[in-house]
Amino acid sequence: MSALSPKVWFVGAGPGDPELITVKGRDLIGRAGAILYTGSLVAHSALQWAPKDCVCCDSKAMTQPQMVQWLIAQAQRQVTVVRLQTGDPSLYGALIELVQPLEHAGIAVEVVPGVSSAFAAAASAVETLTLPEITQTVIFTRLAGRTPVPPTEHLAALARHHCSVCLFLSVQFTDTLSQIFIAAGWAETAPVLMVHKASWPGEERIIRATLKTLHAQAQAAQLSGQTMIIISPTLSARHGPPPPLSRLYAADFAHGFRPAPTTLHE
Repeated sequence: MSALSPKVWFVGAGPGDPELITVKGRDLIGRAGAILYTGSLVAHSALQWAPKDCVCCDSKAMTQPQMVQWLIAQAQRQVTVVRLQTGDPSLYGALIELVQPLEHAGIAVEVVPGVSSAFAAAASAVETLTLPEITQTVIFTRLAGRTPVPPTEHLAALARHHCSVCLFLSVQFTDTLSQIFIAAGWAETAPVLMVHKASWPGEERIIRATLKTLHAQAQAAQLSGQTMIIISPTLSARHGPPPPLSRLYAADFAHGFRPAPTTLHE
């Protein structure tokens, strides 16, 4: 396929702060002839690098066939076409259902990753999702809503792993969340982090709760769907006793860039 063949770029806009888009994503916006963006989720400031003559279209009121038709029409004009999505396109981004009809129409596609709201939420609260000997696993999931969840991935089963769980699109189910995690053996006092519009300048809200207070605090704050919920044994570790240290930086741990010290014996 030649360099001039039609192509649609799926670009992750990041969590909200326009400075958290990748350099590659920003550069694509800067030379785009057409941009289809998710106006209900992507901060409008992410379009600040678009050329003045760029055709920008908000997809929030469009159906999937309408989005596909728009992207195909713009790509056939031999311009750089960008589908700008919140966070990372591979997470809850309807990526494949847009890619398949484009490829069937002979339109090439490429994906540029973006910073997920899960990472932005942890960063805003200065939290880690993994700790040596505490948890080395992170689960990204959501509760079933209009889009079902496979039976093997019900939250009751995932919660029993007692690892870090990042919950997307689930703030309306906080009462159910608390019940599920407590039933899975988590303490009522287990810390919970809720971050609304993580990284959005002037709009971010960080709310710390416990499983017992989660529902009441979410309701009192009137949180909307753009809220990341993190439940993890790592939360608030920086305010507690020093955690187990990573072996990677231990003085007696050798790797390709640092030999282990030798002990001399007489």
